[in-house]
Amino acid sequence: MAGDQLSEVFDLVEVRGVLSGGFAALGPWVSRADIGDPLKFVAMVRGRARLRTDGVGPVELDAGDVAILNDRSWLEVAGGHGAGPRREIVPDQQLAGVLDAAHEAHDVVLGGRIELDPAGRALLSEALPPVAHVRAAASAHLRASLHRLFEEAAGQRAGSAFAIRQYGQLLLLDVLRAHVEQSVLPPGWLKLLTDERLRPALTAMHAHPGRTWGLVELAGAAAMSRTSFAERFRAVAGVPPLTYLNRWRMLLAQRALRGGDVRVGELADRLGYGSESAFSTAFKRAVGESPLRYRHRVRSGAAPDGGLRSGG
Repeated sequence: MAGDQLSEVFDLVEVRGVLSGGFAALGPWVSRADIGDPLKFVAMVRGRARLRTDGVGPVELDAGDVAILNDRSWLEVAGGHGAGPRREIVPDQQLAGVLDAAHEAHDVVLGGRIELDPAGRALLSEALPPVAHVRAAASAHLRASLHRLFEEAAGQRAGSAFAIRQYGQLLLLDVLRAHVEQSVLPPGWLKLLTDERLRPALTAMHAHPGRTWGLVELAGAAAMSRTSFAERFRAVAGVPPLTYLNRWRMLLAQRALRGGDVRVGELADRLGYGSESAFSTAFKRAVGESPLRYRHRVRSGAAPDGGLRSGG
């Protein structure tokens, strides 16, 4: 992706892949759980299994596959071979069961969650279907990331907690890359990042977010007519170009307020607003609170009220 806008988005929304548990099983097995996280992932390290969740038909997971569950309330994963009833398995949050999975005959499953700030949760949930099934057969990078994550989880070597966090990040990145390559994406930012026709205009907005962009200028960057550009952008992104630009500016504003002591007036000028009050009004409409209140809340660790609003 020109300009590596996917990395920009990852940085802005503070996305993290967090490994939360797993198990190794021999013989018929089934694992069931309620889902309390908006975005959860299930990774099939070894073996095969069938995943079920509310509102979605069965998903067949092969070795190396990863499924991201988007706003689902429960899941069931069943696998294994042999006679007899399926053994009910509860994933081990400490991964002690995975440590015994040296034998190649074991099925091995890892589970985790995708942690984001509210703005990132809104962006990613819009970009993913209820279940995003990413097949390892089409992605050598995904298989490699998954096995590195498993080796760290199973090895429990010095520094493994840090390594698991890093590999969890890389696994999530590889899952999204493979999802882009393997799937027909719904309208949203992820689809927008992959659109070759719109890329010059998107790159221009990302490089100069404070510029006073108009439809004619953005259409010219994409070598399209104003009407064709506006129609294509809305079909791909799900929102008009200037709405996308305003959302991008709000993400940049939130990062600046989280990580520095920039004055609100300076930030307003940097992002192309005519005055501090105009910026504050736009920020409150998009985020639900004033810039100063947002800065105070995130630095104090208080729970967020919400992310970017759909109309922001």
